Amino acid sequence: MRLTVYTDYSLRVLIYLAVKPERLSTIDEVADAYGIARNHLTKVVHQLGLAGYVTTVRGKGGGFRLARPPAEINVGDVVRKSETDLALVPCFAPICGPCPIIPACGLKGLIHQAVQAFMAVLDGSTLADLVRQPEALRSLLQLTAIPQPRTVGA
Repeated sequence: MRLTVYTDYSLRVLIYLAVKPERLSTIDEVADAYGIARNHLTKVVHQLGLAGYVTTVRGKGGGFRLARPPAEINVGDVVRKSETDLALVPCFAPICGPCPIIPACGLKGLIHQAVQAFMAVLDGSTLADLVRQPEALRSLLQLTAIPQPRTVGA
C-alpha cells in the first residue's frame, strides 16, 4: 500500500507540532525543517485545522499548534481523513467499468483484508506513539530544546 504525499505531509506536520508544543509554529518553519514546499503545507495545515487536529492563529505572531494532546490523535483517523482513495486495485473503485471476473475472483477479498489489517495497525497508534523520542526528533528537525521549568529553591 502506498499513501499519498498529502498524507505524509499531514503526519509530518503533526509530528513537528507534537515535539514543539511550547509555542506556535509557522508554515515556513515546518517547510524548512522538512525541506518541502510551502504551498503544499498551506493546504495541509488548512485541512488539518478543518479536521480538528490543528488550531490556527491569524495575524502577526500567528501560526498553528495541535488542537488536542498527541495521545488523542489517532493515526488511522488522520490517514482516513487525508487519503481520498484507499482503493488499491481498480475493482475496488472501477474507473474503466466493472471487472468481468469479480463474481469469481478472490483477489478483491484478499486485498480488502490486507487494507483492513494495514488500517488496524494505524488505528492502534496515536501521534504520541510516533513521537516517543522527542529529543531525537527535535535534534533531527533542528529545533532548540524546550526549557525545563525551574523548581522552587533550585
